[in-house]
Amino acid sequence: MPRTSPHSAVDGPLRGVFRRGNAGDAGGKQWRRRLSDMTLSDTVRTDPVPAGAAVADRAPVGASRPGPAPGSGATRVLVVGGGMAAARLVHQLAAAVGTAGPGSLTVTVLAEEPHPPYNRVLLAEVLAGRYPPQVIALPAPAAGVRWCGGVRAVRVDRVARRVRCADGREFGYDVLVLATGANPVLPPLRGLFAPGGRELPDGVHPFRTLDDCAALAAAVRPGLPTVVVGGGLLGVSAARALAACGARVLLAHQGTHLMERHIDAEAGALLRDHLTARGVEVHAECRVRGVLTRPTSGAAGPAGRRVHGVELADGHRLDADLTVLACGVRPRTGLARDAGLDVGAGIRVDGALRTSDPRIHAVGDCAEHHGTVYGLAGAAQEQADALARVLTGPRPATPAYTGTRALTRLTLAGRDALDLAAFGETAPRPGDDVVRLADATRGTYRKVVVRGDRLVGGVLVGALGSVGTLARAWEDAEPLPADDGPLLHLLTHDGGS
Repeated sequence: MPRTSPHSAVDGPLRGVFRRGNAGDAGGKQWRRRLSDMTLSDTVRTDPVPAGAAVADRAPVGASRPGPAPGSGATRVLVVGGGMAAARLVHQLAAAVGTAGPGSLTVTVLAEEPHPPYNRVLLAEVLAGRYPPQVIALPAPAAGVRWCGGVRAVRVDRVARRVRCADGREFGYDVLVLATGANPVLPPLRGLFAPGGRELPDGVHPFRTLDDCAALAAAVRPGLPTVVVGGGLLGVSAARALAACGARVLLAHQGTHLMERHIDAEAGALLRDHLTARGVEVHAECRVRGVLTRPTSGAAGPAGRRVHGVELADGHRLDADLTVLACGVRPRTGLARDAGLDVGAGIRVDGALRTSDPRIHAVGDCAEHHGTVYGLAGAAQEQADALARVLTGPRPATPAYTGTRALTRLTLAGRDALDLAAFGETAPRPGDDVVRLADATRGTYRKVVVRGDRLVGGVLVGALGSVGTLARAWEDAEPLPADDGPLLHLLTHDGGS
């Protein structure tokens, strides 16, 4: 059934073969949790920060909240970043200010992108031509919010409590929120950059922003030889969208199967078959070593370079007039690091989303909480909600944010849509019970991992009627019934969502 709106669901029955056994046997024994729960980057895990390792000026939970500058009547909240986390935070703060009365907070946002906030998760749908850009726009900031688009913050002065921007302007703050997001990873490919340069060749594109989406849409045309580097969620989405535009797409992924950080090999095979049937040539365990370029020149401009192919690790060369780099993202931490904040893989925060400076918070793809950078829209929204409570509600006695139990969901829309969801631990440990149900004819697959009497993870492809109920059972971590009846009912029927 074709998808008719950004938030509609595609459900269907699943019937197949039930197998159960020990995991060691040969056979194997919150905006909303729909498209917005799909991750655009793989989760980054680092070692948890040891107890007592935080910087000394980190304020404990329950400490007094930073107040306004002397002589001012309102707390100045300055948000650096204009993505989904920032937009959600601003929305929640504006609602709280409306409840508390005017003058309690003033909110200013410094957004590097010139566009109004938008749902980054749906960029592939815009690229494929299914939605115009305005459909993925997020709700406009409240009238009292000062939203400064196209403004890049370059320096934080923690002593003066001011942020300097690239255009020379400065903004003061009582509370600073870093929602700087993440940058696409540009892999170390031969020929990607000219000696001493940092400009990508013409025809080579990342896929992270609305401008990236517009550039790809302008470049793609039917029959254009295209290589997508990376078979994670972003690469799969980009490949499917470009194929829908008529491009001749090859997806090169160096992992053993597509999306191997989220799903198992059986689900990966179904995803590969889905892409292949829609014109995408998929190569796993295939590493791209370099890009091949030729010089270009224009009558009115300096010489440049244009891609015409890629080189694989085995020396084989592929034609590629368009190359998309979908190799994950890296948290943007430079502003925080230069300001002397505690930085690991991301900007380290506590349960109140505070950094090592109690006046500075971080949320979204740039934040690292207890050793994890989530890179998930759902986690960013939960963090924004928690921080809004910290900044506007009663002083918390317990951590406002304790982490996100995230469900990863991918929808490849179109006439023959494919839905995929994964949550928790999808790879069983020795001694775990595994329940699988597969139907190769219908292209559907369900698998859950049970440890003792708890559901610890699952993968569902093709028919997601029960994903909500299964995910809630996993989130709640409550004991499963002693018999298999309820669990099997969810796996063999839609089960409700």
